[in-house]
Amino acid sequence: MQGAAFFDLDKTLIEGSSALHFGRAAYKHGILSRRQLAKDAWANIKFRLQGSNDADTDALRQRILDSLAGQRVIDLRRLGPDVLAGILPLLYREVLREAYAHQDAGRPAYIVTAASQELAEVLAHVLVLDGGVGMRSEVRDGVYTGRPAGPFTYREGKAEAIRQLAAREGIDLADSYAYSDSESDLPMLRAVGHPVAVNPDGALEKIARAEGWRIMRFDRLGPLLKIGAATAAVALVGGGGGYAVARLRPQGSRRRWLRR
Repeated sequence: MQGAAFFDLDKTLIEGSSALHFGRAAYKHGILSRRQLAKDAWANIKFRLQGSNDADTDALRQRILDSLAGQRVIDLRRLGPDVLAGILPLLYREVLREAYAHQDAGRPAYIVTAASQELAEVLAHVLVLDGGVGMRSEVRDGVYTGRPAGPFTYREGKAEAIRQLAAREGIDLADSYAYSDSESDLPMLRAVGHPVAVNPDGALEKIARAEGWRIMRFDRLGPLLKIGAATAAVALVGGGGGYAVARLRPQGSRRRWLRR
């Protein structure tokens, strides 16, 4: 069995929140109203800042599912270009280097996020990672039903999702790594043999120091992917059942890009 590396998305692999960019894209395409966008943005801010109990977590999940109910899968996929245009310039190169180093050492690298499975997969594809793990929603006849199709990948749900992935793929979690900025990801961090705190919040930093975990810290966002570079790195073509994504050039050219 081999180990793997698991990376939280928001404030770990990217600066800020992917939900913000999804919301903007959904509003632009008429899927969310201005009122819904503002309400969801405020709810997510409160959720992030104040933490949650089980009831709060279930309420957040249900709100997400309710917003998807009745939407065609193809319409959500067509948000991809706008969502990625917001996310790609916010990548932390320091963390992406870590992911590529794991791959070079023979460990697959995965994004694990409370965002949708679709976003997790397309972002992993663009970044040349091995896969994405996100919230799965039930689909019937190409339309979201508003019901879940797997664990909510938040708190204990993230740990359960990587345990399921490990069982399917023959991954040794004791020899695996997990990266996160937040105390909310403690279940995922404790599920692996090598937890890493990335620009940790106060609660996670205290735990990481007490337990001797590695801490990655960079005071500001490093050199950003410029919009032009992002455009060159990813070509998105709409149509059919979704869109085609051109991946970042691998191996040598990938390393040169990361050193810029």
